[in-house]
Amino acid sequence: MATLKTAIIANKNGMELHVSNFGATILSLKVPNKSDTLTEVVVGLSSPLDYLKDDYLSQNRCLGSSIGRYAGRISNGGFTIEDRFYELSQHNGEHLHGGFNGFDKRYWHFDEVVRDENPIITLTYQSKDGEEGYPGNLKLSVTYQLTNENELIITYKASTDKPTHVNLTNHAYFNLNGKGSVLNHHLQIQSNRYLEVDAHTIPTGVEIYSKGTKMDRQQFSKLGREDFSGYDDTFILTAEKDSATLISEDTGLKMTVSTNQPALIVFTPKAFSHLPFKEGLSYGEYPAICFEAQNYPDAPNQIHFPSSLLLPSETYENRTVYGFTIE
Repeated sequence: MATLKTAIIANKNGMELHVSNFGATILSLKVPNKSDTLTEVVVGLSSPLDYLKDDYLSQNRCLGSSIGRYAGRISNGGFTIEDRFYELSQHNGEHLHGGFNGFDKRYWHFDEVVRDENPIITLTYQSKDGEEGYPGNLKLSVTYQLTNENELIITYKASTDKPTHVNLTNHAYFNLNGKGSVLNHHLQIQSNRYLEVDAHTIPTGVEIYSKGTKMDRQQFSKLGREDFSGYDDTFILTAEKDSATLISEDTGLKMTVSTNQPALIVFTPKAFSHLPFKEGLSYGEYPAICFEAQNYPDAPNQIHFPSSLLLPSETYENRTVYGFTIE
């Protein structure tokens, strides 16, 4: 039977990462701030054991978790590969974040923990053919690396023995104040289009230009500006480097997100309900923001979206860099 394990690595500047093997989850990320102390920049629970409890799992918050086989929503109850329909596990006709027991609810294996000048944690998982309805035995790994430039580099890799759809991401919730709200953070996203969605937040297949709308974040502005009403949206990226930037004047922290993925799902929950947060931290309205670097949701059923099909001859790779500097 799998057992819960955790590991901690740090760089020479004191930046510290704490990871659990349940869901290959980021439990904590502490970053040096302008006061020369450390700010807890990701939302996490008070104990690694709290992530196993039903009252948390039933909310499907996926705090810091690794998401797959397919991050985001898939319509039509599944997809067709080579004229065969694969029915996925679904709730109310849609499949979300890999199903009822996606990668965020699986025990991964600590493959490597290196605590030297190049601190790294690598976890692996093997998803069996038919898991949650997906075809193919999928071998995957995630590497969390801290650099001495205060970057967290997250690299997901996967290979399969049958054609299958893959879309992995990390679901960390960021708050550069370490508490309270992110409404006063300043945000920029290098994106000029977003995906239209239906009433179930499933893409319709239409890309919309964002200029002049609440989805236009190409210039720095306060997250909680007048037209802000929360995001759970797909921003189509126009740049790999500094795809998104988030700044807190309170801590002086600037976070940049760079990725080889075509899109960022930006998610801002309005509130967290009754969760035991670590170190007694408390959060207000719009407590955090997620930058889920990934392919488009529902790409398996939208032929003109970037393909998410992984073939046995290929290797899937999602590389995302979260860089932290002091303004």
